[in-house]
Amino acid sequence: MNRSLTWSAKLSRFRNRLEARRAAFARPAGGFVSQPEPRTIGTFARGRQICAGNFLFAGYLVEGGNLSIWDLPMPDKTFEEELHGFTWLDDLAAVGDGPARERAQRWMNEWVERYGRGKGPGWTPDLTGRRLIRWINHALFLLNGQERSRSEAYFRSLAQQTIYLSRCWRSASSGLPRFEALTGLIYAGLALEGMNKHVKPATAALARDCAAEIDAEGGIPTRNPEELLEVFTLLTWAASALGEAGKMPAKEHMAAIERIAPTLRALRHSDGALARFHGGGRGLEGRLDHALAASGVRAKASGTLSMGYARLSAGRTSVIVDASAPPKGRASFNGHASTFAFELTSGRRPLIVNCGSGVNFGTAWRRAGRATPSHSTLGIDGYSSARLGATVLVGGCERELLSDPPRVAWANQTVGFSGASLQGGHNGYVRTHGLTHVRKLDLSADGRALMGEDTLAIAEDRDSAQFDRMMDRVQLQGIAYTVRFHLHPDVDAEIDMGGSAVSMALKSGEIWVFRHDGAGELTLEPSVYLEKNRIKPRATKQVVLSARVMEYASRVSWSLAKAQDTPTALRDLVEDEVLIL
Repeated sequence: MNRSLTWSAKLSRFRNRLEARRAAFARPAGGFVSQPEPRTIGTFARGRQICAGNFLFAGYLVEGGNLSIWDLPMPDKTFEEELHGFTWLDDLAAVGDGPARERAQRWMNEWVERYGRGKGPGWTPDLTGRRLIRWINHALFLLNGQERSRSEAYFRSLAQQTIYLSRCWRSASSGLPRFEALTGLIYAGLALEGMNKHVKPATAALARDCAAEIDAEGGIPTRNPEELLEVFTLLTWAASALGEAGKMPAKEHMAAIERIAPTLRALRHSDGALARFHGGGRGLEGRLDHALAASGVRAKASGTLSMGYARLSAGRTSVIVDASAPPKGRASFNGHASTFAFELTSGRRPLIVNCGSGVNFGTAWRRAGRATPSHSTLGIDGYSSARLGATVLVGGCERELLSDPPRVAWANQTVGFSGASLQGGHNGYVRTHGLTHVRKLDLSADGRALMGEDTLAIAEDRDSAQFDRMMDRVQLQGIAYTVRFHLHPDVDAEIDMGGSAVSMALKSGEIWVFRHDGAGELTLEPSVYLEKNRIKPRATKQVVLSARVMEYASRVSWSLAKAQDTPTALRDLVEDEVLIL
């Protein structure tokens, strides 16, 4: 790793520790200016799990029994960071009963006693903003029935963390951690007595970050849909808090909200969940709808690419395609080689998916989840459309950036009486094989059929030399490639029609059939579905279409269509009606 980067990280860590110790001598806040209302949403099931002594964070399950959360064995740095970020407080508040409140209060008091003087791994701007938001959101939950001395210690710690954050927010990682730090600072400045002086500079800094980090399409550099939702949620919270305090959010702040809302609508499937690309998940249930409603922005995407994604929709079917090059530079630390991969959802039932992020399942799964074969797209055997490159420190953790991504990715989207179409391609395999991938997708007007065509070809004369070299290397056996279609675990699939098709049954009763033009070999193979809050990956299947490039171009055509006698599930239709935002 770069030595200067290591020293920079050490210097930043030293400064964080110094400012944390200085903040420990701060004058405590006297109380709240106004009664805070909880805004963060937790999961009841996870809260019950925590109350039972089972702690699942960062992909690790630790059975703690009656141990304090701070006495748990720490299997990984990310596990420890999740504890100090206090997001688990949302889950305990979702349970809301006596035992849950007792644990929340006890563990918060223990944090103040052990780490409140500026010690421990929780004193980073990234985590402090996150923690402040939770402590303030759930103030009534945390203070109900507490002794006076405990309440005073709570307010003293809030003041210390606010002052520390006012001095160190600039060293927070860019992107979501910086937005969390500034939102936490605004929250605390508005809510706590004597802290109002921090609101104006934090508001100005948030406005600058909105202008710098949120592009004209309403996207962010990481191109992670779930991360965009988290940023959007923070911005709506901050705007609401400022408005309730009689202060106007900056115009850059409000403009960012207005740009992001249409983009999130374009990234939402027909079941209301987000598309899973570049490390993002489906999003916490209800979070997206609540955030969009709170924003008051009703505009929809214009029909062009949204944060680099194309959306085709008709009837009850949605198709979302990663139609741009992956993130670049430091923003690619969690990026995937997923160019022109797609997901398809029918009504409330996901059908075609990507494997997802393996971050919570260890290094090997993290790397595997980022590779092209883990996505529903074409890939040349043994290669990805982008490679893993240099390791750098991001947020205090070592992360591998993407290298050699597609230098050119283009897409043309049209909508007509016959349906919606997308045609595009990328040159991610030109450097290695001299080949360009072109994908064409046509969704019928009723949403009952998706026609696809994938082509590997030499796009320019200068690419033929590299292709010839690769053909010589494989001794004219051809360049093997596969087109993969990963299925959601709830899909029941089997080979049909003598091996020429795959039938896929959804829980709603719908039947979809995959067919191809006969070019290549059709197989049904094992796959995995990676999602947060699970101990291990879920087993599922994938449809694989295998072929070889023998000349300067190779093409396979395929289709996904509902069977003629497939019923429309009444339950799904009723549920669809509520997705009106």
